[in-house]
Amino acid sequence: MTTRLRLSFTLLLGLSAGNALAATPDATRQAECAVWQRELSFAQSVADHDAEAFAEHLHSDAAFGVSRAPTRGREAITREWAPLIEGKALKLRWYPAVVTLGGDGRTAYSSGPALYEDPATGEYRIGRFGSVWQRGDDGAWRVLFDDGVSPQKVDAAAVQRFHEGRKVQCPPA
Repeated sequence: MTTRLRLSFTLLLGLSAGNALAATPDATRQAECAVWQRELSFAQSVADHDAEAFAEHLHSDAAFGVSRAPTRGREAITREWAPLIEGKALKLRWYPAVVTLGGDGRTAYSSGPALYEDPATGEYRIGRFGSVWQRGDDGAWRVLFDDGVSPQKVDAAAVQRFHEGRKVQCPPA
């Protein structure tokens, strides 16, 4: 075997081992928990009425409302969400119930309940969201696609269950 061929073979083995290590259950779980925390942070940006923090959670080429005519791009989505971020006409809260890492290690799916409160009427509605996250070259997870299930009117017991279901820490595997 020539030195060049031997070096190429050694590099190839090293890269293969690196990919195998990246796909370990611990690495997968760690990435899922990072997305879990990022989803909570995204929701907190809306609760804090922080449009800048909200925008930082979005991929520059994000698409929201993907099951209908989507809104595309960080700036357009932030503009469209401005009333929700302000929280004056409608308050929105959500949290992840599940996060799953894709096989590429750079894409993840999160889903969970979303609570809508109309401050004027005191009426609550609960729906669900689904988001696809992508890890950027800087290591930060950002929402690439987002959509949801239309919220339905609920009673006080359902609102209480929503609040009780929120987990601050990524649940054990």
